[in-house]
Amino acid sequence: MISLRSRLFYISLLILHTSLLLAQDTLLLRVFATTDVHGVLMPFDLIENKPRTNSLAHVHAFVEQERAKNLYQVVLLDNGDILQGDPFIYYYNFIDTTGSHALARIMNFMQYDAATMGNHDIEAGPAVYNKLMRQAKFPLLGANIIDSTFNLPYFKPYTIINRKGKKIAVLGMITPHVPKWLPRSLYIGMRFEDMITSAQGWVNHIRRVEKPDVLIGLFHTGSTRAGESPQNYYMAENAARLIAENVPGIDIIFSGHDHRRYNEFITSPDDNFTLLLSSGSHARAVAAATIKLISGPDGLTRSTEIRGDIIDLERTTPSESFTKTFQELLPPVRKFVSQHVGYLPDSLRSRDALFGFAPILGLIHQVQLDVTKAEVSFAAPLSMDVVIQKGAITWADLFKLYRYENQLYVMELSGHEIKNVLEFSYGKWLNHMKAPTDNLLLFTPESSATSSGTRGRRPQLATPFYNFESAAGINYVVDITKPVGQRIKIISMSNGKPFRAEKVYRVAVNSYRGSGGGGHLTEGAGIDPTVLPARIVWTSDKDTRFLMMQWFAKKRIAQNYVNANWSIIPTVWAEKAKARDFRLLFE
Repeated sequence: MISLRSRLFYISLLILHTSLLLAQDTLLLRVFATTDVHGVLMPFDLIENKPRTNSLAHVHAFVEQERAKNLYQVVLLDNGDILQGDPFIYYYNFIDTTGSHALARIMNFMQYDAATMGNHDIEAGPAVYNKLMRQAKFPLLGANIIDSTFNLPYFKPYTIINRKGKKIAVLGMITPHVPKWLPRSLYIGMRFEDMITSAQGWVNHIRRVEKPDVLIGLFHTGSTRAGESPQNYYMAENAARLIAENVPGIDIIFSGHDHRRYNEFITSPDDNFTLLLSSGSHARAVAAATIKLISGPDGLTRSTEIRGDIIDLERTTPSESFTKTFQELLPPVRKFVSQHVGYLPDSLRSRDALFGFAPILGLIHQVQLDVTKAEVSFAAPLSMDVVIQKGAITWADLFKLYRYENQLYVMELSGHEIKNVLEFSYGKWLNHMKAPTDNLLLFTPESSATSSGTRGRRPQLATPFYNFESAAGINYVVDITKPVGQRIKIISMSNGKPFRAEKVYRVAVNSYRGSGGGGHLTEGAGIDPTVLPARIVWTSDKDTRFLMMQWFAKKRIAQNYVNANWSIIPTVWAEKAKARDFRLLFE
């Protein structure tokens, strides 16, 4: 029999336990993140001249609805690559540069709490991103972007966001491959550190010094898929999963850069779990992390529950307050993109450039050769499926023709290196055909097929189409029956002069490729990445799209541009395979 004293003791323990439970406090957080918006700020497509179903106006409508519920504390983040990709942002980056930047006004209005720099934000140049940094009411983050003079982060490494007495730490980082893609002038005085090493140092610092309730990684980097591993973890381009697997102490990682969607838990080195989230691109969705913080009577967080969601926004109605507030920003951009810049005698299709010589690339090659006076030009298709109709063309059409703000280089390359660049390109582009029934294009092994790909899905290209580099200024053939590295036969220069392997030629190439993007010059031609800058003998002071506008201003009519200077052989095999692959990709 239990004594009265024992009963009273157990009753007091029960009362104490109940009081402790009642003293617990629960806080709900909802953290929303956009990524790779690429200038899609307004709910109107200025290139196609029609309303959009995705934009920051749609994001604002959704976030305001969530804030109005008053069920949780809301945090809004952006994960980079927002300053490039659309005529609207181009106009306020480079044409109308007076007053407040449109993006700063819009993101301040939306009450963003923090944003991480992306590689295309760096591409906008220091005048643009420094202006945004000054005018934004939220911090721009980049812990692994180092100011070379002071050996400190150029941007703020992390920020602390307070909600109802709880501390949310947000650490920002960027893919370290920026120097492989961009001219040095766009990031002068900066260097980019390995993300895993940087994360280890900053996470330890934040945990020790700030003691946050939640630690979020806002990382502009993609993720290897489960089971994939880069050859070298150090300075990996897509490191989100690697960080989750190798750096303990991060609760949530918002990733981006690769335009994929992720929502999964990854086991961290301390046997906890890190939530990996990414919403894709172009404001079609937001990534949402729901966080439940349970605190004891001392106010300290006792437990944390986290859930991830990807929320599609394409059925969301754009925010009326957003569109009214910023409606005056659209008319000057409409006027800008509707300006006639020249005339096309024939329509151009980017699809054609996947399967062989195409006039759309012939035009780009001709502009590059005329502007630079180079002997050879390299170029690749920058859109997979656009059509520019014949007749008068506008600035909007130039955005279809050339999507990115690449600058133009002239580089000195030997004939041998030029051939090796082409061997590398076509090796990643075209299949090694052993029979006329094989694919012409090189698809991923799991989707390579002559019917409908795998499980009814379209086959996937093994290499992004923007790495399908062709050349002008030389005449050559590509033999698809030969193995990679033995396919290219350069017949002559296009002016009839002999092509010599030992001669050094002036080659026009965009800044992405010339800085090492795609690996054509480094892996293909075998040029040490550290000496690539020494090969550059001229750099444009404007982006290639602007140079095209100037070219049209002189020519008015785009005619007599590069004709078919290369072909795929055997011709019969190539033509039949092209017809099959075309149906697989587009029909």
